[in-house]
Amino acid sequence: TLLDDPNSDRPERRTAIVTYNINIAALSETRRANKGHLREEVGGYTFFWKGKPTNDRQVHGVGFAIKNQIVSRMTEFPAGINERLMTLHLQLANNLSATVISAYAPTLAAKEEHYADLDEILTIIPKEDKIILLGDFNARVARDSNMWRGTIGKEGVGKANPNGILLLSKCVEHDLVITNTIFRQHDRYKTTWQHPSKQWHLLDYVIIRARDLKDVHIMCVITNHHLVRSILSIRVALKHRKEP
Repeated sequence: TLLDDPNSDRPERRTAIVTYNINIAALSETRRANKGHLREEVGGYTFFWKGKPTNDRQVHGVGFAIKNQIVSRMTEFPAGINERLMTLHLQLANNLSATVISAYAPTLAAKEEHYADLDEILTIIPKEDKIILLGDFNARVARDSNMWRGTIGKEGVGKANPNGILLLSKCVEHDLVITNTIFRQHDRYKTTWQHPSKQWHLLDYVIIRARDLKDVHIMCVITNHHLVRSILSIRVALKHRKEP
């Protein structure tokens, strides 16, 4: 995994992304300094991360874990914006493109700054490109599909909080839909974090353009790992990557 020493003789540890055959995973709390990438031949993934400078305390950090077969088709490596945002541009088949965003939103401090940074990213993405916004937003969006029509469905969880309102407002602004709230299933397949009070909440989301909702075939939390899995109908084009 990302924390394994690449020079160690110890076998790599299996992770949920390996076990469940995930193509692209957005990672939060990577807690690695600066930016970089690490390729695992046995596990079959390349890990990309963005953190704070070396001398700072590494408490956040975002990244991607991407199958090596997909990395070999990518035209460019992911770009780290800051320790809470990273973007990945994918050239798709049929002359389409997608921007995948790995996000880790703060709970209290610097929320406005984070959403301003996210807004800047979303604004410059060409209108014809697909958006796949992934990550831990520390936000509860609930299930009021009447108030937030077209942004969430009726299958949300619990009550909204201020962070949730921020996220919902940003989704409305950019015509995005929170796909976790669309599929009807038991709460154990939707919730991702347990509060000390033992109550479970939905904080981690897969968000796309409303017009692309047809691309999503399934959305569920994988039991025991709290990894949100989504299956989307997109195909990466076969191209040679430009070396950074």
